[in-house]
Amino acid sequence: MLLIALQVFAALRGFEGPLESLWHDYVSTPKSMSVPWAGLILAVVGISWRRRVLAVGAAVAIDLVWVAIRLSSGASFAVGNGPVIVLTVLGVVALVRWQGVERRDALHAVALGALLILATKVSDVWLHITVLAGPSVFDEYLMLADHALGDPSWVLGRVLDALGPGVYAVLHWVYIELPVAAIVVAVWQLRRVVSSRRWPSHYLVRTFLVLGLLGPVVYLIFPVVGPMFAFGPDGHGLQLGNYWPGVVAPIDHNPMPLAFDTETPRNCMPSMHTAWALSVFLHTRRDTDGTRAPRLLRWIGTFWLLATLAATLGFGYHYGVDLVAGAVLCLTVESALREPERGWGLFRVRLVGLGLGLLAALLLTYRYLAVWMAEYPVPFGTLVLAGLAAYAVAFHATWFAENRESVGARTEPEFSV
Repeated sequence: MLLIALQVFAALRGFEGPLESLWHDYVSTPKSMSVPWAGLILAVVGISWRRRVLAVGAAVAIDLVWVAIRLSSGASFAVGNGPVIVLTVLGVVALVRWQGVERRDALHAVALGALLILATKVSDVWLHITVLAGPSVFDEYLMLADHALGDPSWVLGRVLDALGPGVYAVLHWVYIELPVAAIVVAVWQLRRVVSSRRWPSHYLVRTFLVLGLLGPVVYLIFPVVGPMFAFGPDGHGLQLGNYWPGVVAPIDHNPMPLAFDTETPRNCMPSMHTAWALSVFLHTRRDTDGTRAPRLLRWIGTFWLLATLAATLGFGYHYGVDLVAGAVLCLTVESALREPERGWGLFRVRLVGLGLGLLAALLLTYRYLAVWMAEYPVPFGTLVLAGLAAYAVAFHATWFAENRESVGARTEPEFSV
């Protein structure tokens, strides 16, 4: 029903809806080449190795046929039809022909893969909704608040300009292919599903989906387009000046909401790329049974987080204060979802409540104390970073410290059906 409602809304407003985009994934040019494959790879964790090979092979064959058709007709190269088609067939076959645990595991995995694909379709529509809901943006306030953190977007923007196109290309790939890192981690976490016939009590996909559901709601409360649009060359003539990244804009003691265009999404506050990349980092620290993750996986998680932070700031997509809010959101959602077998004791209620309170305090501070943050950057910057650091310490003490058992006793094994 949600997809139908969003499709009707999109059709009335004149942009592509989720069902139309999904139809293109089946019979035309997919909107993304990596997300359909990520969905299929996630889906095959719930079936046997023999069936995985057959499913992936069929998807590759279908994609090759579509590539040949596109290239012969002069169209651009694209892949993604094969995995969507195979994912659908896999779900139908599991529902109709398989039984018992085999059917349950397959349908569970297929549902996760399908949700990943559908979530991107809903996200595309939501970005249009942020434009319709927020004709004005709060970038002036965030630019002032960012003085308290040393204007990191301006600093990283100049650094990336100096490093040249090679570094830019790597960071750009990392930024747009965040689902690739997520799928690598998710497949590693779910690798024992078929052999053990049990699903982990918590894994990365759950965090990704909940973050994608909750985070974008803040876009409507705090609409922001980012430095390269509001203060840079991509503002379509509505920017306050071509400041970014060469020159930091002067302090305006009377900031106001800025009327902006009807094209640029208001999707900066909080930084969801930061939230998702941080969740990848957290889930590469340990396996789902509590053991230490392999060194290579930990290095991947660290690299993806640092590269994503550099890209979000260096490309002018976000202010530093966006990243702080995104990190707090991630830690809050993780605190609500992690180790569900420990229940909802005071330790969890307190931690989630602190995260929500800190996020609300940050948003109110950015909005109503922005001028003070610009005039007194050291005390305000210290408070913002200290708040994040204190919450991170509390998060680590609850979920990662060696004596965390004393915070809330485990009553179930790490894996549950």
